[in-house]
Amino acid sequence: MKTIIAAYSQNRSGSRASVQAALRTLLTAPWPSQRDVRSWLQLLAVLQWVLSFLLLGVVSLLLLIYLVFTSFWPISALYLAWIIFDWDTPEKGGRRLACLRKWRVWKHFRDYFPVQLVKTHDLSPSHNYIIGSHPHGILCVGAFCNFITGSTGFLEMFPGIRPFLTTLAGNFRLPVFREYLMSGGLCPVTRQAIGYLLSKNGTGNAVAIVIGGAAESLSCRPGVTTLILKNRKGFVRMALQHGAYLVPSFSFGENDLFRQVVFEEGSWMRSIQLRFQKMMGFAPCVFYGRGLTSVQSRGFLPYPRPITTVVGEPVTVPKIEDPSCETVDLYHEMYVRSLLKLFNENKTKYGLSETDELRII
Repeated sequence: MKTIIAAYSQNRSGSRASVQAALRTLLTAPWPSQRDVRSWLQLLAVLQWVLSFLLLGVVSLLLLIYLVFTSFWPISALYLAWIIFDWDTPEKGGRRLACLRKWRVWKHFRDYFPVQLVKTHDLSPSHNYIIGSHPHGILCVGAFCNFITGSTGFLEMFPGIRPFLTTLAGNFRLPVFREYLMSGGLCPVTRQAIGYLLSKNGTGNAVAIVIGGAAESLSCRPGVTTLILKNRKGFVRMALQHGAYLVPSFSFGENDLFRQVVFEEGSWMRSIQLRFQKMMGFAPCVFYGRGLTSVQSRGFLPYPRPITTVVGEPVTVPKIEDPSCETVDLYHEMYVRSLLKLFNENKTKYGLSETDELRII
């Protein structure tokens, strides 16, 4: 018995010593610096954004379908009834929540790259505007950060202007994801939705359209600036019909956030991408970025590269209910010239060389 008690006492002493040693090691270990904490918060902010855009809609849809076959089926039934009742809301300005633009998470999101907004001219609240956002890139980070979040100071730079950003109409058919998009000020890139904002929502509205769309994302790669714009004239026709001024904007650094496998024109993979784009509205890009552990690892997160979005000079547009093709072509050329001027005047300031050119196809 004495032997057992002695062994037990030694074991307790050893355990106590081990705990004390572990505590001493913990106390002497270096605590994370403020810089480390900021880096982690920035990484988490970008991670939640990427996962929201890539997975929120699909996961929500699958979850609601699953609930149909469980005792929680009334949740799916009620939400379906809500979507039917609320079906036209995205086409009528959406349901913006001002508090969403002020989330602290968007400042961490901005600082991860970082993203900067540059103003070159004033925008009067007495007019409406269509802002052409270039280039598309892979995930339109610059357009989202500047026109949806309040982290880069759009409302302070352009007082009296309400920014909106358009995206694929199909996104507003996905449960929960549609609410997330509308709360931030996104709307479908349809004539009805854009026309509502430009004609029935008063003045001071700025509708940002990523004109190159999904087709332009297929040409996204570092060191190459190619815009699909030559035959994209619908936005000019809408501007003329509503008397909305045209404003070019360019996000320098947008194409540097990911690495994409670009398939040559005429290849079978390129044809599959184009066919998928025509059927679904978006292009299945083969791309990669950094991983969670380090910038050197590969993953689906964007690389931390600076993005500078420069908003150019408005092109004054008259209101013509039924503009002719010649008139549309005239203002389209004026817009392209204004965009080229914006690009050439700022390219050397934000990472490009004097010899870099903007290719428009």
